[in-house]
Amino acid sequence: QVQLVESGGGLVQAGGSLRLSCAASRRTFSRFAMGWFRRAPGKERESVAAISWSGDTVYARSVKGRFTISRDNAKNTVYLQMNSLKPEQTVVYYCAQSRTVVPVLSPGGYEYWGQGTQVTVSS
Repeated sequence: QVQLVESGGGLVQAGGSLRLSCAASRRTFSRFAMGWFRRAPGKERESVAAISWSGDTVYARSVKGRFTISRDNAKNTVYLQMNSLKPEQTVVYYCAQSRTVVPVLSPGGYEYWGQGTQVTVSS
């Protein structure tokens, strides 16, 4: 069983930045792609970004150019740097570990999920 623990969420003003972290318990963390997803109240889960074990990345169109996903395999941690945040209600960001090494944006490609961290962007 893999445990994923997100951190770094909070309240930020529109235009500001936050950096989310996700620590994984699995020693084979580096072998798998990782992804970030988010869900707003009453809405479907939305893909944000994904990264391969070697650092290849893919982004959702809505965040491309503003968000950056990265990972530190030595620390079993994946990050999501979020810049130029837009005002929105509280959104929960989740990290997930893929079933494979390929970074995909489809939630179905992920096997393990964290509990999420809340982000609120005020206007």
